[in-house]
Amino acid sequence: MEDLLQQSQSNTIELSQQYQLIEQAIQYIEANAQRQPSLDEIAAAAGLSEYHFQRLFTRWAGISPKRFMQFLTKEHAKSLLARSEALLETAHQVGLSSLGRLHDLFIATEAVTPGEFKTQGAGITLRYGLHDTPFGKCLLATTERGICHLSFIQASEDGAINNLSADWKQAQLVEDNEATAPLATLIFTPPTADATFERQSQPLSLHLRGTNFQIKVWEALLKIPLGQAATYEQIAAQVGCPNAMRAVGTAVGRNPIAVLIPCHRVIRKSGEFGNYRYGTARKIALLAKEYVTANSSER
Repeated sequence: MEDLLQQSQSNTIELSQQYQLIEQAIQYIEANAQRQPSLDEIAAAAGLSEYHFQRLFTRWAGISPKRFMQFLTKEHAKSLLARSEALLETAHQVGLSSLGRLHDLFIATEAVTPGEFKTQGAGITLRYGLHDTPFGKCLLATTERGICHLSFIQASEDGAINNLSADWKQAQLVEDNEATAPLATLIFTPPTADATFERQSQPLSLHLRGTNFQIKVWEALLKIPLGQAATYEQIAAQVGCPNAMRAVGTAVGRNPIAVLIPCHRVIRKSGEFGNYRYGTARKIALLAKEYVTANSSER
């Protein structure tokens, strides 16, 4: 089992290194989707031969570059929304894919009292680590109560850590990759065929800090099923503030735990994918991966 875990971690690191090439390709496809660029043109934009790019992209995304171009159309984004009419009727706690093939992670959220929010983490120890993922390097932090932060590295690792420190001004930050590595593996690594039941069903607790409104918005995000999407208008209606789309957008942007609280599943009513804190290309990549996973589980 240890050898399998080491192998899966090695594969994940390889995928993380490849993500920069994939992101270049996604950005090029997105910018040129209307004229349907050829495979060799997209490969050249990523700095790869057509043969190697086809294999790399299909292995990473689970679909061919041609099918991915179809995914980028506004019509497909609208089809995601069309499938999501009843998405906000889901129970408060839902099964979320860990971006693996078949198993779900059951997420329990923990809000904090106003007093705890005001103290900005005083008396709390945060253990954090930097980890390679199929979507680039991430910063993951946890407390005794659960995962409190998950972000993707944008400009620099130091900048990401500084942002974490700013969000938890009074907390003690301890770099501890060994403590956070198993969590990163659960979130981003598909389970092996002989994984134990405990490995497949182990719950992840989240330690959330936010205003009552933010917590309501984040809970609504947890109700969006894998492979589907919601609009800002739908989220606003769910939290009982149908005219507060701007405030909802702000709360979505302040989501402290990317992927697990799936703010990337919120798109515009027009069918446009919209902005994302960690880049539009990464948002599209997450949605495409989840769409492939959801469709695979249905077959």
